[in-house]
Amino acid sequence: MPSFFIPLSGLEADNTALNTIANNLSNMNTVAYKSQDVQFSDLFYQQVGETGSGDPEQVGAGTQVGAISTDFSTGTPNPATGIAQDVALSGDGFFVVNNGGVQEYTRAGNFSISSDGHLTSQGGQQVKGYPASNGAVNTNAPLAAIQIPIGQVQQPKATTSMSLTANLDASAAVGTSVQGQVTVYDSLGESHIATVDFQKTAANTWSYNIALPSGDAASSSANTVGSLTFDSNGNLASTTDASGNVTSPAQNLTGIQFNGLSDGASNMSFSWNLLDSTGKPTIDQVAAGSGVASSNQNGYSSGQYQSFTVDSNGVVSATYSNNQTQIVGQLAVASITNEQGLTRLGDNNYQTTLASGQAAIGIAGTNGRGTIQDQAVEGSNVDISTQFSDLIVAQRAFEANSKAITTFDTVTQETINMIH
Repeated sequence: MPSFFIPLSGLEADNTALNTIANNLSNMNTVAYKSQDVQFSDLFYQQVGETGSGDPEQVGAGTQVGAISTDFSTGTPNPATGIAQDVALSGDGFFVVNNGGVQEYTRAGNFSISSDGHLTSQGGQQVKGYPASNGAVNTNAPLAAIQIPIGQVQQPKATTSMSLTANLDASAAVGTSVQGQVTVYDSLGESHIATVDFQKTAANTWSYNIALPSGDAASSSANTVGSLTFDSNGNLASTTDASGNVTSPAQNLTGIQFNGLSDGASNMSFSWNLLDSTGKPTIDQVAAGSGVASSNQNGYSSGQYQSFTVDSNGVVSATYSNNQTQIVGQLAVASITNEQGLTRLGDNNYQTTLASGQAAIGIAGTNGRGTIQDQAVEGSNVDISTQFSDLIVAQRAFEANSKAITTFDTVTQETINMIH
């Protein structure tokens, strides 16, 4: 009888709603869980007649689950977890993971590190991103697994350039000597203290001599001596090398060499940057006392891996014991046109379908994608107050449909009794 079918369809739909609400509540503490909502729609109708004016008279046949939608709004992040591999997406997008060769997507950034250093999801899928080579990310390369260099040693880098920021006292007497020092590194990562000795030879002119400690290198060297000439305003005007060649205006000094290093490293060759990145000289000559304010160079010793960080664009940088950082990759973020069309797979993972469209993969903070917060995880967006309210409504609807069935049962029994 249709009378029984109608409330039965309501019971089935209400049961689905109750199960969905229960699932939401059970996942209140699931990282990046997205709550769901059941929406009903009516079934077909049967026309049983029409009014005198010709209006149709229709009787409905019950209800059904019309849609189960997902709320993809960002959950409240749990900041400052103190765990480097925890990352949270703020805004739209999904992290990309590899599940046995199948590309899947997740909002849950509570990642782990496998024994071989790969960044993985809690389900064991490798997190994918853009690879880096020599500290530079290639966003045009195919996606690759993000690997943290745990236990690895960063190779040393020999110094190829150095600079000094200094002032040479214009009022100093001829013969005055001023020294500056900078630590430089050879190809084996060994450090050497390079001393630059300035000596005033005439008004506005200072000679220089660059030397390593005795015994660090053989006596043969090149381009380690010369002179600096300043104009009447104390600005570096020109340089003169050991052969008497004058360069005006002053340029960076190149080809400084120390040969036969005692530790067996390759011959050391570097430049002395007398100009900064804007072209301004780093050495002045004014009557304000001589002194070296700072020194800088681009070499470093070898270093053991210590930790890593992730910036707001997903760039993963490893830190080493030599105080150097190196980019090892960049997390990929997928943008989905129709998020409601995604299939939920469990383990906080999703998969694209024809309804969702293909994922557009890029980097965080671009083309509408959210940004990344390091050492934080996104919480569930389940609102317990809303869920309890929906639970009461679903419960009452279930009870009402149950009452309708018992009522129809009573009416049916009365009908049977009339026949007998």
